[in-house]
Amino acid sequence: MKDRFQIAKNAFFDTVNIDDYIEIESSSMVMNQLKNAIHKPFKIVILYGKPGTGKSLLLKNLFEERKCLKEMYFFETPANNQKEFLWQLFKAITKEDISFDTNINFLELVDYCRRIQNKKEIIFLIDEAQMYSKDIFELIRLLADTNTIKFIVSLHQHGNEELFAQTHFSSRIWEKIELKNATPSEQSTYINKKLVNKNLNNIADYIQSKNLKLIYKYTKGNYRECNKLMFTIFEIYEYYDRYQPLKIANSSGISRKIIEMAGLKLGYINA
Repeated sequence: MKDRFQIAKNAFFDTVNIDDYIEIESSSMVMNQLKNAIHKPFKIVILYGKPGTGKSLLLKNLFEERKCLKEMYFFETPANNQKEFLWQLFKAITKEDISFDTNINFLELVDYCRRIQNKKEIIFLIDEAQMYSKDIFELIRLLADTNTIKFIVSLHQHGNEELFAQTHFSSRIWEKIELKNATPSEQSTYINKKLVNKNLNNIADYIQSKNLKLIYKYTKGNYRECNKLMFTIFEIYEYYDRYQPLKIANSSGISRKIIEMAGLKLGYINA
């Protein structure tokens, strides 16, 4: 198959693309928790985990699957400041087409949300929330208290933990959902499905159990690190396939040497 390793490499390009969502047991459980949560009388739900555990992709998948059932907005990129965040909220809540220079009265917005209570329910999905200031989280808390506006907030583990521990904020949190690194079995399934989805069954079959154990040793089940390592492995294979094909012609599996070369390049092992 021409350029098979290039296709395999690009299968692990790290993007938040809903078409690249791979369902495995742990992520499926978290997704079901999120789907159930949006039908509960919550104010704030926290989705947290280490960088690279798939929080952004899960949040985007939730938005795409449930936006037809609920009035829902996905803030994928953090606002630069409080003014921009408030402007985004105001436009979504009121449906008014306002310029960025418009002076928004937050207390009037809160009052408006209280007046439409029981008439509307608006859910905001906030990604990368560890980038937000405490002042912005205070806006979130006050809007959540109107019982019209609800928030599902995704953030890195250890982000804003002091704030969430404060009674005035923690009492608004309905649920905290942790997303963890994959288990060895889950990461194996993830790698296999990534390749099979690109019709690369022959390459998927090419990866042996011992290869998967070494890959897991380097990446520890982190999806972002797994994507980086698999991308680099197939990048090396792509080079040999084009310029020195005899070196990989008779291999019975992914070469340990090439996995180690990729690990060395990415800093997982020392020279």
